[in-house]
Amino acid sequence: MKFVIVGLGSIGRRHLKNLIALGEKDIILCRSKLSTLPDEELKDFPVVTSIHEALKLKPDAVIISNPTALHLDVAIPAAEAGCHILLEKPLSHSMERIEELRSALKKGGGQLLVGFQFRFHPTLQIAAQLISQKVIGRPVSVRAHWGECLANWHPWEDFKKSYAARKDLGGGVVLTLCHPFDYLNWLLGKPELLWAKTDTIGDLGVDVEDIADVCLRFPGGALGTVHLDYLQQPASHHLEIIGTKGTMIWNNSTGQLAVFRSENNAWKNHPVPADFERNSLFLEEMKHFLAVVRGETKPVCTLEDGITAQEIAGQVRGRR
Repeated sequence: MKFVIVGLGSIGRRHLKNLIALGEKDIILCRSKLSTLPDEELKDFPVVTSIHEALKLKPDAVIISNPTALHLDVAIPAAEAGCHILLEKPLSHSMERIEELRSALKKGGGQLLVGFQFRFHPTLQIAAQLISQKVIGRPVSVRAHWGECLANWHPWEDFKKSYAARKDLGGGVVLTLCHPFDYLNWLLGKPELLWAKTDTIGDLGVDVEDIADVCLRFPGGALGTVHLDYLQQPASHHLEIIGTKGTMIWNNSTGQLAVFRSENNAWKNHPVPADFERNSLFLEEMKHFLAVVRGETKPVCTLEDGITAQEIAGQVRGRR
C-alpha cells in the first residue's frame, strides 16, 4: 500500500513511525518544511510539496496531520481521488466545506477515519462496554476535565507560534482539546449543548480562548459538564460518570478505570495492560486504519462522528 502523510509536525512524525513499525515502507511526505523539528529522520522518504502532486502518484491512503485550518484543502481532493483518509481531529476550524467533504467521499468511494485516538484507549473501551451493559445503571451525571499548560506541550518550539495558539490556524482550547466531545458522544450518545462560556484569562499571551466550561444534556437525560483549559499545572485529564446504580472514574494519567457498583457496595479497578504507553493509542489507531484501507473493517470514528464533535465545538466557540 502507498501512503501520503501531509504535515510532519509531532503528530505526523508519530504516524510515520507507527506506519514503519507496522511494516509499511511505501510512504511519501507532503510538507511545507515549516516544522520546527529536525529533518534527519525524514531524509529517506520522497517529498512533495502539494497534495495535487502527491495524488499523481496514486496513493491508497492519505494521513492528514497539518494545521487544523488547512485540513480540508487536503481532505477534499484526496477524497475525490478515492483515497482512504486518516484525518486528525478536529475535521476543520469551522463547519464550512464539511458538506463538500461528504460529497467528495461519496464521489471517490474511500473511507475516512477521524483521529480521535481515545477511541482506542483500553479502559475507555471497557467503560463503553460497562455502560452498554448498564453496570452502573442509567447515567445521570457526567464530568470531563482536561487542563494542561500549553507552554509545556512542545519544549522544542515557541508555543505561541504553534497551531494550537493561533487563531488563523484553527487553534484555541475548544478545538485543540475537543476529544471529550467525541468520547462522550461515543459513550453516552449525541449531546445537546445547554450553555457554554469561553475566555482568554491566562498569562500565555495568545489570541485564542484558553479556558472553556460547557454544559451538555445526553440522550436519556444525563447532564454533563466539560472543562478545558491551556493553563493547569500539573496537567489533569479525567472523567466521572455517575449512574443510578454506581459510578465510574477514568484517569488519563494512570489509565485506570475505577467502577463502583451499588449491588455489592464495592469498587473494582480496571488497569491498563502492563505494556501500555501513550503511543499505544496511536499504534492501535494506525492498525485499525490499515485494516480500513485493506477493506477489512469500517472506521470506528466516522465522518459523522467528527461532524458531531465539530458542531459542538462550533456552538461552544459561538457562546464566547
